[in-house]
Amino acid sequence: MHWKALKIFPLPSHVTNSPLRFTLRVNRVNSPPPMPPSTKPNLPWKLRILTSLLNLLINASRRSNGTVNRRLFNFFDRKLPSSPNPVDGVKTSDVTVDATRNLWFRLFAPSSSVATTLPVVIFFHGGGFAFLSPASAAYDAVCRFFCRSFNAVIISVNYRLAPEHRYPSQNDDGFDVIKYLDENGAVLGDINNCFLVGDSSGGNIAHHVAVRVCKEKFRFVRVIGLVSIEPFFGGEERTESEIRMTQDPLVSLEKTDWYWKSFLPSGLGRDHEAVNVSGPNAVNISGLGYPNTLVVIAGFDPLQDWQRRYYEWLRKSGIEAQIIEYPNMIHGFHLFPDLPDTSVFASDVKDFITKQIADVN
Repeated sequence: MHWKALKIFPLPSHVTNSPLRFTLRVNRVNSPPPMPPSTKPNLPWKLRILTSLLNLLINASRRSNGTVNRRLFNFFDRKLPSSPNPVDGVKTSDVTVDATRNLWFRLFAPSSSVATTLPVVIFFHGGGFAFLSPASAAYDAVCRFFCRSFNAVIISVNYRLAPEHRYPSQNDDGFDVIKYLDENGAVLGDINNCFLVGDSSGGNIAHHVAVRVCKEKFRFVRVIGLVSIEPFFGGEERTESEIRMTQDPLVSLEKTDWYWKSFLPSGLGRDHEAVNVSGPNAVNISGLGYPNTLVVIAGFDPLQDWQRRYYEWLRKSGIEAQIIEYPNMIHGFHLFPDLPDTSVFASDVKDFITKQIADVN
């Protein structure tokens, strides 16, 4: 078999056939962390194989000195071109923001709607700040899914990757896309109703971009909500969930330590605000106009203690925030649209977007 036959993205449409699971909403600031219903997530075997393959690829591509074997990873990371002709009801195009730093975004628009009337979701992909892109088949597929599910224009940002480009390069790129939209975005969607959305490390980026947006005055862009999907936060402390779930294939302690090492400039520790956003060095966002926030947590995510602290910090800072938890799910479950929980997740996010638009208009 040729090696390229082992490419692991995207998930085939038939891979899952699991029973419907439930979601748990947690809205109290001091509510205790809910315990998982079992010691291991109940996942379809094909999904387990795919996450294991991704784990193997990332492990083979990352070096102990904090660098990445790009050639190896890119060989297996299948990338898809944009498609002006609708595919599954969504048309796409790539827009260059700054060619000198390869800053661009992929625009996803429903083929059946007038794009200029739709809300705009500015999306930051995951990958530990070091891997993947909007063209990666997995993220092309999930953004198409978001576009259809949310009935929104999706702008998926191709930010620079660590360790070649360390903090704050990713946040700079995200913020510069917002500025570009303010100057050029009239035809891309209703940029008066913008949402910042990010998963994993992209959730971290979305937070920092939101803080910077609050400090800037824009002519047209208005960010009215933030969706933080299993955000990648951390700190010097080892939390209970990190210690208890040490065998997670994607975000084990050993892996997250490596990601932070490759992301942070020399001399910065994990209690820096770039990592521990709600810790002792956190930015004061009270009265800043930080957007209403939905925090998505998977019950088997080792990072969940940090995510709950983020939620509690938002509430204590006077920000309207809520948690939605999917107790039987793992970090990154939303990348697999055929999982029943992913459909529920998409509906929950759609409800959040609809409510925010109704509240401000």
